[in-house]
Amino acid sequence: MDYKKAGVDIEAGYRAVELMKKFVKETERPEVLGGLGGFSGAFSLKNFMNMEEPTLLSGTDGVGTKIKIAFELDKHDTIGIDCVAMCVNDVACAGGEPLFFLDYIACGKNEPEKIASIVKGVAEGCKMSDCALIGGETAEHPGLMPEDEYDLAGFTVGIVDKKNIIDGSTLKEGDTLIGIASSGIHSNGYSLVRKVFDIKRSALDVYYESLGATLGETLLTPTRIYVKPLRAVKEAGIKIKACSHVTGGGFYENIPRMLKEGTRAVVRKGSYAVPPIFDMLAKDGNIEEKMMYNTYNMGLGMVIAVDSSEADRAVAVLKEAGENAYIVGEIKNGEKGIDLI
Repeated sequence: MDYKKAGVDIEAGYRAVELMKKFVKETERPEVLGGLGGFSGAFSLKNFMNMEEPTLLSGTDGVGTKIKIAFELDKHDTIGIDCVAMCVNDVACAGGEPLFFLDYIACGKNEPEKIASIVKGVAEGCKMSDCALIGGETAEHPGLMPEDEYDLAGFTVGIVDKKNIIDGSTLKEGDTLIGIASSGIHSNGYSLVRKVFDIKRSALDVYYESLGATLGETLLTPTRIYVKPLRAVKEAGIKIKACSHVTGGGFYENIPRMLKEGTRAVVRKGSYAVPPIFDMLAKDGNIEEKMMYNTYNMGLGMVIAVDSSEADRAVAVLKEAGENAYIVGEIKNGEKGIDLI
């Protein structure tokens, strides 16, 4: 008896690491110390000592049951982007710049090419957010997980000067809400998605004119990463007063999180185009409108609040950064919460 006969292939783990090294190297920043393979990842903070009060921000998340779509389509090179996005968007939402990322993959059986494909996506997400992939873990769990399945989670650390943390404290009545378009469902609510749609390969491969893609392609579209667009707004000298990453819980849970007591968000539903996948999901699943807005991003992955005098310029900056952005509402005085009108 040996470890391989018990279900853990150490040699496969070595091969997976070799295959992923080139992807990891592409994410390196000057502050990264050492290379892949150590017991820990090292990152120098020397370049940030000019901040008055450097403050670390952290975020951790997974991809959830969206990975079931990846299993069915046997496509694993974008799911890592989702994992990075779910973490770095939270850090960016607080005004921070993501510095480094670590991933954790649990699998039933280590298939080196599949693991490397997953990490390729993680590395791509890191490049999209200027974040270094400095380490990770692939854990083989024979007997605990099916051999052809895996789970993916990640962790990121970012930095911000304390005075620049976005916390909603300066919000006032009349401030403008700007929504930044999502790429689709992102990585939340897939347990409901899988109840509504048949996620067998034959159904996922069906092309829909309304979607402009197959159902599988649409459902597997990676979560949009907003690090660089938000940075562009800040570099334009526009103060982001509050920010909400619209994830699980949709509008009703996430937008109030950006508000201070005594302020209320008013969002106009007709101010932007809702992607067709949400209409299809609501119709096929007979899901009432409020539940849709309480579960999904409904086409807005990030919502920011700025002074009304800077709203048009903020939209222009976001569009120059490659984003679809819309003025979607305003801040009113009132009980902390949201009104959809």
